[in-house]
Amino acid sequence: MTATPPDYNVTHLPRHQRPRRLKDDNQIRDPLRRTRWLSNDHLSSVFAKSEAIVKKMDELGFDTFWSAEHHFQREGYECIPNLLLMYVHLANLTKNVKFGCGFNVNPMWHPLRLAEDYATADILTKGRVIFGVGRGYHSREVDTFGVPSTVIDSDANREVFEEQVEIMMKAFNQQFFSHQGKHYQIPPEVPYRGYTLKEISLVPRPINLPVETYQPIVSASQHAMKSMAKHGIKGIIGGGAATGGASDEVVKRWQETLAKHGKETELGGDLIIGIATYVDETEEKATNMGRRYFEENMKMFGPLGFVRGLSDQQITALSSGSAARSAGLPTMEDAVKSGAWIVGPTERITERLMQLQDRYPGLEEMNVGASAMSTEQSVILEQLDRFGKEVMPTFKNQAK
Repeated sequence: MTATPPDYNVTHLPRHQRPRRLKDDNQIRDPLRRTRWLSNDHLSSVFAKSEAIVKKMDELGFDTFWSAEHHFQREGYECIPNLLLMYVHLANLTKNVKFGCGFNVNPMWHPLRLAEDYATADILTKGRVIFGVGRGYHSREVDTFGVPSTVIDSDANREVFEEQVEIMMKAFNQQFFSHQGKHYQIPPEVPYRGYTLKEISLVPRPINLPVETYQPIVSASQHAMKSMAKHGIKGIIGGGAATGGASDEVVKRWQETLAKHGKETELGGDLIIGIATYVDETEEKATNMGRRYFEENMKMFGPLGFVRGLSDQQITALSSGSAARSAGLPTMEDAVKSGAWIVGPTERITERLMQLQDRYPGLEEMNVGASAMSTEQSVILEQLDRFGKEVMPTFKNQAK
């Protein structure tokens, strides 16, 4: 079992740390844009929060802690700019838990710098860091680093991303390599110590090869699946920004794509499926307890296009409490009914996860969402404790 990344609670802060109200145009559709600007002290508390979470996960026997690379998010969400640097630190505080990059956003890096940093983390943590690649949907982040985000120019973003993946896989797997592409010429043909440079080596290369790599399956385009299968990249569906969980059609198409590239799997193979969970005595109580985290998550990801089916009017309504109540927005009950959230007593959650496992017999790992947007650290730790002690043993015992 794995768990999703930490975020922030901004509702119970001392007065001097509460979000500043910004003077922006009332027509701005982002519900967080006008109300969130957290102090640096509070933003930097993400590292202490991450430490507490991974220690609890390690204690309980969770497999992997997943988190995402993001930048400039002064609203208080997605505040970890360098996963690999943080993971080297966290590995020194824990014994067994692994650390998943969900995801490093390639277009914000030079591919060789990212490959070097991953190799260093792989060696220093003795193989406890799992590599992950993503294209980048936040225009404020990706475009600031000089490459169009998916929302500004998806084709240009994909072109750069795919060339970067090709370069990194060469760097990981070949002792000497070169690359001549549209965006990168590696190495440059320059004089060096008496000869002209034709090839280059990654120093150091990862010790654990092939590098286990994951990529999100969001739009589920066939082009993306083919590219992933070509490089042996595994997929993650749901969890984090993506809501709604897996669909049978996507999972089946992924299986067929792998088969066309020479890898036969059972349905659900080479996938992680993310599900938001909340453990409580009854489904009604768990639904009510999870409601504000569900709604906060929608405020964050609705304007970014990650909440399925929202109209422009509904996205605008997210920024207004009175308008939101009459806008027909998705509810926590809808999320539970669709299976995007599994909530309630231990027995119910175990049963639903068993059903998912039976539905996808090749599935070996599920990402359980104990930390939706704004969930307080105390709640995350309590939920991890309950899930780890009351639900997870059933699945751990299967693997023995």
